[in-house]
Amino acid sequence: MAVKLRLRRMGKKKQPIYKVVAADARSPRDGKILEAIGLYNPLTKPHTINIDEDRALYWLGVGAQPTDTVKSLLTQNGILLKRELMGRGLSEEQVEAEISNWAKMREAKLNTSSEKKKQSKKAVAKQAEAKKADTEVKAKEVETKIEETVVTEKPEIKDNNSNGSTAEVKGTTSEEKTNE
Repeated sequence: MAVKLRLRRMGKKKQPIYKVVAADARSPRDGKILEAIGLYNPLTKPHTINIDEDRALYWLGVGAQPTDTVKSLLTQNGILLKRELMGRGLSEEQVEAEISNWAKMREAKLNTSSEKKKQSKKAVAKQAEAKKADTEVKAKEVETKIEETVVTEKPEIKDNNSNGSTAEVKGTTSEEKTNE
């Protein structure tokens, strides 16, 4: 029998809460389960993950395959790291030391990402204004360069006679102008 570690949906409509369960791979999502090993609530800020570490390690040890989402949850709790370290043959003390280092690094990473999110809207607005001003200055420079390179004189047409029989174009050379 193939066992999977997966989520079982519970809760009300549009308010899901999931149980992390060990179930036969052939059973439906909300069907018969072998054991419930945890709870996952994605609606809280930050989301809540409660997984029984010993039972998760047991099921992984007997060959249960986690789904992608459950694998992510196990990774966030450090359970997969602990399993890997135990598989290398490290002692309990070494495993606990590695996991505590991992937890400290993870906490530091979460703090830096939360600080970036807390960046004030004013600073973001100032950066946007600076970029907009730079683009406007560049656009004006391009316009002036275009105007300098493309300086054209429009020919003016003068009528010698009021009847309009001959016309002279000023600014251009013509045979009529040289004859006079």
